[in-house]
Amino acid sequence: MGAITLQGVEKWFGEVQVIKGIDLEIADGEFVVFVGPSGCGKSTLLRMIGGLEDTSRGAISIDGRDVTDQPPSKRGLAMVFQSYALYPHMSVAENMGFSLKMAGVPAAEWRAKVNAASEVLKLDPYLERRPKDLSGGQRQRVAIGRSIVRDPTAFLFDEPLSNLDAALRVEMRLEIARLHRKLHRTMIYVTHDQVEAMTLADRIVVLEYGKIAQVGTPRELYERPANLFVAQFIGSPKMNVMPCSASGGRYRLEGGRGAACPSDRATQLGIRPEHITLGAPGSGQCDGRVDVVEFLGADTFILFDCGALGSVNVRVAGDTTLTPGDVAGLEFNPANTVFFDKDGLAV
Repeated sequence: MGAITLQGVEKWFGEVQVIKGIDLEIADGEFVVFVGPSGCGKSTLLRMIGGLEDTSRGAISIDGRDVTDQPPSKRGLAMVFQSYALYPHMSVAENMGFSLKMAGVPAAEWRAKVNAASEVLKLDPYLERRPKDLSGGQRQRVAIGRSIVRDPTAFLFDEPLSNLDAALRVEMRLEIARLHRKLHRTMIYVTHDQVEAMTLADRIVVLEYGKIAQVGTPRELYERPANLFVAQFIGSPKMNVMPCSASGGRYRLEGGRGAACPSDRATQLGIRPEHITLGAPGSGQCDGRVDVVEFLGADTFILFDCGALGSVNVRVAGDTTLTPGDVAGLEFNPANTVFFDKDGLAV
């Protein structure tokens, strides 16, 4: 019902190409997140799927039906934007049912759909309130409810949580995850926040300068990044990357030590903060001097100055006794060490 296919999709604004040949298949009922830095084209791609931007080249189909040249009203999709765009003079119920009312749906029918959506979103106590009487999270739920009542083929979310404070973002993230489980509808979600991407997605599409850098499950992208861009974009804090040389099946760090390596093409080594263990100076792959200690409760992140290798972030238990100036040996878990060649591709 909600399968979406992109074939060679491109978008040009004059002589500037912002979407550069995207091929992607989204399964019915799948939750897909477009993620990437500002300017990578994620919102433009979402708007093209929704019909709010023309497609310069390529084709977009929904359930096998070509919708490339069709207006938004013919695509059966519902969009939820960063801005709530609620009518201030209408109640919550009237805001949610307005599109159905304008389409000539009988009052009893649209009110029944509004009541069903409000039950899913826990908005029953607020149906007679005006938007000004709601919190930011409640307003965003109303905007989502306005989409649900239309019974769309798929939902398109364009950074819907960016206007909320940190606590509300976490709450609404959970609400959207529960909503997906209840409705079993296709959802495409745009965000620059890779934590949202990791926690919500069935699959993540990482975009870089209008191209797909990698598509995969959150675990695949975290554990097996295809290139340096994905390795350092996915994960918080980001992956440590440091220069190395390789020959004879072993690598050596500049100013440090080495171990086994899968390819002599490796020029850079990547390791996540939680995959480094600390020991006595002289042990492991390199030594580092504690520069900054960030206590976060259960975990502590320690930033080590490793000389020619630069700064290396290590995740340890919250009760660590290390302080700035201490020296330790850093040992990399070989099962979680990844390597990249001179072009930044995983080897």
